[in-house]
Amino acid sequence: MSFKDIFTNAFLDNGISSNMDTKTIAIRLLVATLIGLYIFVIYKTMTRKTFYEKTFNISLIAMSMITAAIILTIQSNIVLSLGMVGALSIVRFRTAVKEPLDLAFLYWSISAGIICGAGLISIAGILSLLLTAVLFAIQKYPGKKLSMVLVVNCNSGTDDAAIINIVKKNSRYYKIKSKSVTKNSLDLIVEVRIDNDSAVLSELMGVEGVVSANLLSHDGEINA
Repeated sequence: MSFKDIFTNAFLDNGISSNMDTKTIAIRLLVATLIGLYIFVIYKTMTRKTFYEKTFNISLIAMSMITAAIILTIQSNIVLSLGMVGALSIVRFRTAVKEPLDLAFLYWSISAGIICGAGLISIAGILSLLLTAVLFAIQKYPGKKLSMVLVVNCNSGTDDAAIINIVKKNSRYYKIKSKSVTKNSLDLIVEVRIDNDSAVLSELMGVEGVVSANLLSHDGEINA
């Protein structure tokens, strides 16, 4: 018998199956499911999006369970695992993840499934608790005050220099994003960072020709 035959037989003998009973498999899958449900609750609590995507949140639970099942299958048979790697490599996901926080939760769910499937349940639990504490702590941390969008609607012929002077006087930062002029109206959109919103709006409404002044908040960046 050649060295190649010895190596092949040893590889196959060690990779036929592992001594994993039904109880162990059930426990690992159950823990993966519980952690998936935990991620579901945390995501629903932390998400800031205007439209909450329940289907994406539900998929986090399924992702954790499916990943754990795959890891259990790979552990049970090394030869089968090679075939699964080849089969899963042809899968392509076309859905774009737009929110960075969604990507973090998706990776969390997959990692939890891998860890639970490998039997390292304590690591999965500690990771989930520690990550939750970090996410909530960062969310509560008082960051830099976001800029606001000032929209001023005026009649045609209104002195826009007076409006800019008021904005400049009361703002720590301002930048004109858009200026639209028609025969009957003048519209200004300015990105501002101010402390006293009511005072600025009242002063702007005192300018002759100003029809309305609105301040809008936003969570993202404004591009010119």
